[in-house]
Amino acid sequence: MTRLHSNTISKFDAWILASRPRTLLAAAVPVVVGTSIAVHDNKFDYTASIIAMLCSLLIQIGTNFVNDLFDFLKGTDKADRVGPTRAVASGLITTNEMKLGIILTFGTSFFLGLYLVYIGGWNVLLIGIASILAGIAYTAGPFPLAYNGLGDIFVFLFFGFVGTVGTYYVQAHRVSAFVYWASVPVGALITNILVVNNFRDREQDKLNGKNTLAVILGAKFTQVQYLLFMLVSYSVPFIVYLTFKKSVFVFLPLISLPFSIKLIRMIFTRKGKELNKTLELTAKLSGLYALLFAAGILL
Repeated sequence: MTRLHSNTISKFDAWILASRPRTLLAAAVPVVVGTSIAVHDNKFDYTASIIAMLCSLLIQIGTNFVNDLFDFLKGTDKADRVGPTRAVASGLITTNEMKLGIILTFGTSFFLGLYLVYIGGWNVLLIGIASILAGIAYTAGPFPLAYNGLGDIFVFLFFGFVGTVGTYYVQAHRVSAFVYWASVPVGALITNILVVNNFRDREQDKLNGKNTLAVILGAKFTQVQYLLFMLVSYSVPFIVYLTFKKSVFVFLPLISLPFSIKLIRMIFTRKGKELNKTLELTAKLSGLYALLFAAGILL
């Protein structure tokens, strides 16, 4: 298995595989929403928004590299895994190469982020360091978040609150109640990507000692969790309308509601590899919702 992969996939393609391109949408979503509110408030900073996007993408890639490496070292990722091929586990990238990739990726993010520190202050530095450390601690260290039922909280906080509010802050140099509320559906829908992943892998994770919420609290809880995050996400436009922006355009995300209902049905009826499609579509929903939400805010 290992030799077959190593001989048929180039090193470049292996790094692309390890970066998990389909997950990068999740890193872009909070930046798009945070920037749309900055534009709405006449606080848009082109350079800051671009660098915030690059840093977000690099931290996501670095986190994926750490996940690829340490899931292999912990014995969680094996050749017979239900999900997609992993680079280190399949022999496409060595452990030493992946360690170097992690250092370079997080290092580049840190270097670029120094501009945001320059314009936003030392609190931005703390946010950046916390984001990088959290990305590493997700699967590495003595108490990996993903292995101790804390992955969902990590994703909700860093992709929702930190990503969205942080993007707005480096442009506006302040925060607002509006951007706090806007971060809620961002965090909820991106967390649902992880929820599907953990729901799919719960049996395998249980055997490997990876105690995700799906393992700890079971399948029914995970399905209800997915449903609740959908309900929360689609309730936020109503709060925005009543509290911040009385424009019918804030309801644009409701266009994606039929898509959401389809996904809810999928997670309640599918299992195993059938959920790979649900995972892909959940990621696409987070992107579609974000674009509609951002458009509604701007219009």
